[in-house]
Amino acid sequence: MSAALLYPFIIVAGALQALGNSMNAQLRGRLVNPFLAASVSFLPIVFVFATLFLVMPTPLPSLDTLAAMPWYAPLGGVAGAVAVFGGLAFVDKVGAGPFNGLTLTANILTSLAMDSLGLFGLPGGGFKPMPWLGGLLMAVGVTFIARVTPDKGQKSGQKSGQESDEAGHGLNPRLLYPFIVVAGALQAVGVVWNAQLRGALVNPWLAALVSFLPVVFVFVLVFLLRPKPLPQRTDIEGVRWWMPLAGLAGAVAVFAGLLFVDKVGAGAFNGLLITANLLTSVALDHFGWVGMKRVPAGPSRLGGAALMVAGIVLISLF
Repeated sequence: MSAALLYPFIIVAGALQALGNSMNAQLRGRLVNPFLAASVSFLPIVFVFATLFLVMPTPLPSLDTLAAMPWYAPLGGVAGAVAVFGGLAFVDKVGAGPFNGLTLTANILTSLAMDSLGLFGLPGGGFKPMPWLGGLLMAVGVTFIARVTPDKGQKSGQKSGQESDEAGHGLNPRLLYPFIVVAGALQAVGVVWNAQLRGALVNPWLAALVSFLPVVFVFVLVFLLRPKPLPQRTDIEGVRWWMPLAGLAGAVAVFAGLLFVDKVGAGAFNGLLITANLLTSVALDHFGWVGMKRVPAGPSRLGGAALMVAGIVLISLF
């Protein structure tokens, strides 16, 4: 089977990854409590991976592979979950384009650093100028994308009353950017840790289950310790059928990585995944899909997206 035949599936995974962030924001809005929303988002993922492992329980790890597993490997899901929680809390405030652009750029730059320095067991490849030039283009591109936030998207002055109220909350969305950058960096680290976990546990479904279980435990525990605020009946009635599926939408990229990276190569996989994620994010803002505030994809955002795609191409090819 030609590796190129897998490209459409990878593109769909990247689009769903961006869509999942926006869906999570809507879920958080309805469930009010972010930790309750995160628990509801991650529980279906655990159920799906547990079911797949029960259906396909082999192969199983040996004592030797378990003994060789780094202590941090089971925490890959927790590291990646920071970006999901950021999506729950911040996507509707900064917009899907800036949020995903920042996380993707931080993800790529962190990945380049880990590859160059040989962190977390990766073979050190040394400094390669072209991929870092691609990372620089991505950083410049996300700067252009982030210039227009939801509060500034309607330059014609046509804002709804709800948007005007939210614009007056006194918080500049750009103050959230450092947290989003950290979330993107942890997302890259989580991918490496998950790969090491899979190598130790052998079975990809068992590895995914072990990766996500601590995430659900942490969010459920925090919710039990801080159960307020709670959603009202009207909030629950406003939950659409697709909102609790936000975590599963984002988890499709995990499935794709488990199944396809070794077949198409890491460069092609990440390039396709990130490009689809980025373009979907800009489209979500432009059309106002899944409840996002509409922010037109003007010259600044389209130019920034083009720079980011050019950066991804350099990173993928070199």
